[in-house]
Amino acid sequence: MAVRLVILGRQGSGKGTQAVRLAEAYGSIHVSTGEMLRAAVEAGTELGLQAKALMDTGDLVGDDLINGIVAERLSEADVAEQGFLLDGYPRTPDQASALERILNLTGEALDVALSLEVPVDEVTARMLARGRADDTVEAIRRRLDLYESETAPLLAWFDERELLEKVNGQGDEEAVFARLADAVDGRLAVGDAR
Repeated sequence: MAVRLVILGRQGSGKGTQAVRLAEAYGSIHVSTGEMLRAAVEAGTELGLQAKALMDTGDLVGDDLINGIVAERLSEADVAEQGFLLDGYPRTPDQASALERILNLTGEALDVALSLEVPVDEVTARMLARGRADDTVEAIRRRLDLYESETAPLLAWFDERELLEKVNGQGDEEAVFARLADAVDGRLAVGDAR
């Protein structure tokens, strides 16, 4: 059975690590917007060339282009067969609505949007511990503030559609993974019962 997931979480929440584990556990294709952009650029698709032109000038890739690249990727045979775990998309309610339209075209629906919940002080400590040059307290605060302002409406969007599962992201990697898997399994069991 193809499982279709979205994972959300603050920077430093462990989202990337857990996304890889979830994709492996459910046999879904891990679809990262950053990787998709690079792949589209590398493949020289029309959307990839448009993205490259923007990225080369340091501009952000807009919703229309990101939505197009996601639609392109989700229409590929491996995703249709195995499902997906979206990482880094959607970032806004507008992108979530676009995802809904993309899935409606294929007759599919999202199974669950997982929000990995880790308090701000914990993710800040984790990012400071990484010791990256761009991980200053001020830079981290700015990134987390941006995440909050962008993501709060997105969480509400998923919640209104009864797709949101908030999962405690604190503790060791195994415990967090077990909680995420329980949330997904619970959603899949509800879907099977319909």
